[in-house]
Amino acid sequence: MKKCLCIIIVSLNPGDRLKKTLDSVFSQTAEIFDVVIKDGGSTDESLDRLEKEGYFEGRDNVTIIRKNDKSIYDGMNQAVEYVLENADQDIAKTYCMFLNCGDTFHDENVLKTVESYLKAYDRPHIIYGDQYNLIQKSTVSSAPEINEFTLFRNVPCHQVCFYSLSLFEDRAYDVKYTVRADYEHFLYSWYEKKAMCEHINVIISDYEGGGYSETVENRKRSASQHREITDRYMGARAVKYRLIMLLTLAPLRTKMAESPAMSRVYNSIKSAVYRRS
Repeated sequence: MKKCLCIIIVSLNPGDRLKKTLDSVFSQTAEIFDVVIKDGGSTDESLDRLEKEGYFEGRDNVTIIRKNDKSIYDGMNQAVEYVLENADQDIAKTYCMFLNCGDTFHDENVLKTVESYLKAYDRPHIIYGDQYNLIQKSTVSSAPEINEFTLFRNVPCHQVCFYSLSLFEDRAYDVKYTVRADYEHFLYSWYEKKAMCEHINVIISDYEGGGYSETVENRKRSASQHREITDRYMGARAVKYRLIMLLTLAPLRTKMAESPAMSRVYNSIKSAVYRRS
């Protein structure tokens, strides 16, 4: 890995969605990135077809790893392990980000805009921006500041985050959290690795939605894992935060945010509140 940023794409039978994501990556005007495609054993020939068509010819910044994995997070861990083992420069100067198949950068200049932020700091960094939700057809603004209550409510999704590679040096994702491993790792980075979190006013990615974590069954798992993780890191304070969420009608606000009819207005109001703060 020779560049300051590694974009990791984990795939398993993604169909045309893999090419959609890769087209977005390779259209970037900045040339600061390597790409690792971690395929977990696809049988739909999505990756084979691209190779046969010569899609990767001339792209010496692409690594393809074909290896079975046990889950999405296991695949992400395998990719991170490869990046750590093959980093050609100080990992304090290297970042990684994760795009799911079907997700894309918001426009061709995203990485050009972000480039100046991807540098070595005195402590590990998470640089994060905003997201455009394709189902809701609205921009979802991330919190302008990360504090403990922000962490309890939720954290920026990994498709808008650029993580210091050093945050994965001691350990990567805890795969026992089948839906919330990225959330747990964000809290681990903040509490244990003392990561600095910096928001930039940029829409990073267009989120396809409707993925693994959004099924009815996995929403239940997500709620259970959220409780376990917050109890672990926040202790008794997590109980206080749950009460605040109930008193401020958080379940109703979530339904509004996810409703195609109401999400645009809701997210516009939320963005305005964030700008004022």
